[in-house]
Amino acid sequence: SGSQAIKALREEKVQVVLINPNIATVQTSRDMADKVYHLPITPFYVEQVIRDENPDGILLTFGGQTALNCGVALDKTGVLAKYGVRVLGTPIRSIMETEDRKVFAAKVEEIGERVAPSACAETVQQALDAAAVLGYPVLARAAFALGGLGSGFASNPEELRVLVTTALARSPQVIIDKSLKGWKEVEYEVVRDAYDNCVT
Repeated sequence: SGSQAIKALREEKVQVVLINPNIATVQTSRDMADKVYHLPITPFYVEQVIRDENPDGILLTFGGQTALNCGVALDKTGVLAKYGVRVLGTPIRSIMETEDRKVFAAKVEEIGERVAPSACAETVQQALDAAAVLGYPVLARAAFALGGLGSGFASNPEELRVLVTTALARSPQVIIDKSLKGWKEVEYEVVRDAYDNCVT
């Protein structure tokens, strides 16, 4: 998706500055972006690039969890405001609301949609207690991690204990969801332009 975003921006004559530590990716190929920085995606390095390049905007949703975390940190510390950089695409507030699974579930319920029964846990014991109430199998997911870090299915307390221990090493909170394994997932996307032309 990052390569497609770069192509779309270039077609619109938007200058693209890319920060990507992976030199072995299509995005860093010659003639993809106008300028490529092979640097780690951390607030320290990204601020240096922002300072040097003076961009109008930044896209955070094309670098996985690392880019999301970095963007949130840059916003919270005032770096984006300091340099007048607008977040393009998904706003910071939406990123934060979707990463906090409890807040996300509440937002979904506000619009009348249902979500799988779930509970938040900050310890292994809380996770085990939640699973006992929800019933196995369950899905354990590290909270504040849209990239799926520390996620997996557990069919019993022993499997859950292993998953949650790993997840809590990466996140302060774990979400325990009632498993929907076996259900069909239907995804429907709509792309609309400023003239209300739609592609589905």
